[in-house]
Amino acid sequence: MNIIPFPARTEWPALLARPVQSTQQIEAAVAPILAQVKAEGDAALLALAQKFDKIELTTAQLRVDSAELEDAEVQLSDELKTAIRQAYQNIRLFHEKQKQPVEKIETMPGVTCWRKSVGIEKVGLYIPGGTAPLFSTVLMLGIPAQLAGCREVVLCTPSNHPAIYFAAKLVGVTKVFRIGGAQAIAAMAYGTESIPQIYKIFGPGNQYVTAAKMLVAKEGMAIDMPAGPSEVAVYADDSAVPSFVAADLLSQAEHGADSQVLLVSTSKKLLTSVNLTLSTQLGRLPRQEMAAKALENSKMILVENQADAIDLLNQYAAEHLILSVENAEEVADQIVNAGSIFLGNYTPESAGDYASGTNHTLPTNGFARAYSGVSLDSFVKKITVQYITPAGLQRVGPVVEAMAEAESLEAHKRAVSLRLASLEETNLV
Repeated sequence: MNIIPFPARTEWPALLARPVQSTQQIEAAVAPILAQVKAEGDAALLALAQKFDKIELTTAQLRVDSAELEDAEVQLSDELKTAIRQAYQNIRLFHEKQKQPVEKIETMPGVTCWRKSVGIEKVGLYIPGGTAPLFSTVLMLGIPAQLAGCREVVLCTPSNHPAIYFAAKLVGVTKVFRIGGAQAIAAMAYGTESIPQIYKIFGPGNQYVTAAKMLVAKEGMAIDMPAGPSEVAVYADDSAVPSFVAADLLSQAEHGADSQVLLVSTSKKLLTSVNLTLSTQLGRLPRQEMAAKALENSKMILVENQADAIDLLNQYAAEHLILSVENAEEVADQIVNAGSIFLGNYTPESAGDYASGTNHTLPTNGFARAYSGVSLDSFVKKITVQYITPAGLQRVGPVVEAMAEAESLEAHKRAVSLRLASLEETNLV
C-alpha cells in the first residue's frame, strides 16, 4: 500500500472516497427481477434460480424442511457448535441489556405519557451464499429478532451450509427458504405463494442485493440500513503492533475485491513496518487474490498530529474503526462517526464480527454519519401512550386551545373545548 504523507485537508474528500459503484447500471439490472417476482411469484423464483445459480428447484424445495434443519446439527463438529453457542450467549446478553422498561412520565399533574416497545410482527433475514457461509450473521440478526418477540422470522439464503441452518434453529427462525440474490429480497418484499410478505428486511449482500433493498425501500418497504462493501479504518501509533495492524487490515480486505481498508498514523515508522508485514501475511492467505484487489482500493495516510487523525476519521465515518493507540478510550470519546469502535492492541475487529457481543451489521459507505448499526431497537416499534384525567385536561386543555387557534385548526380546539365545557357542567373537577 502506498503511504500518502501529510495530505492537505482539501485533498481529504478524494482520498476518503469509496470505490465507485455504478448504482444506475446495477438498479437497471435489478428492477426487472423485482418486477418478475412481483408478477409471477414462485414461478419467477424457480426460473431465476436456474438462470443465475444454475439450480433446478421445485416449488416444494423452496422451503428447507424441518428434517434438514435438524440434521444440520450432526454435521457440525462439537468444537464449532460450542463456539456458536458461546457466541449466541454473548450476543444475546449484550442485546438483552438494551431492553428498556416502560416508564410512565407525568408531564404535568393529571397528564401521563409513556412509550412501549412492540416487536415487528414479520421480519425477513437475508444471508448471502457466495464464498463465505455467514452463519454469524444469522446470530446477529436472529438474536435481536428473538428478543424483540417478532412473531414470524423468515430467512432466505442460497447457501445450504449446516452452520447456517444450525444457527437459524438456535435463534428461533420460523421459516427458511432456499433462495438468494435480488429475487430473495423481492420475494420477502412482495410475498409469493410460498414465501410470506414481511414488514422489514435485514441482512447484507452483494451490490445486486443491496440495490434490491434500496429499490423496495423506495416503494415503502422498511430495511435495516443502506449498506455496501465492508470496510475498516485503523488509527495506530508507535504503541501498536505492526503485525496485529496488518492482520486487521487483511481480515477486512478478504471480504471482497470491493472492500476498502484505511490506515491512519502520525508515525511513518509504523506505516512502513505495517507495509512490510502486510506483504508477508498476504502471501499466506487462501483468499489472497481477493484481498490484494481490495488493497488496491486502500490507503495509508500519514498525518501530522492526533487532532488531524481524529478529524479525518470522523470525516470518513468507517463501518469498523480500530484505535490501536495509547490513549484509545480518550480518542474514542472524540469519535462521532463510526459504526463500531475497537479499542487497543487486543481488540481485533474479527471479535466483533463473531463473538464479543456487539452486532456486526453496521452502516457502510459513510452512512455511519447518520445511521446506527443493528440493535434490539431495529426489531421493535416504539408506540407512545398518553392518559389524561379530567383534572389534567383542565390544566393542559387551555394550552392546546391556544396553540390550535393560532394554527387556525378550529376542530382541534373544539375537541378540547367541548370536553372542558362538559366538565364544568357536570362539576367533575
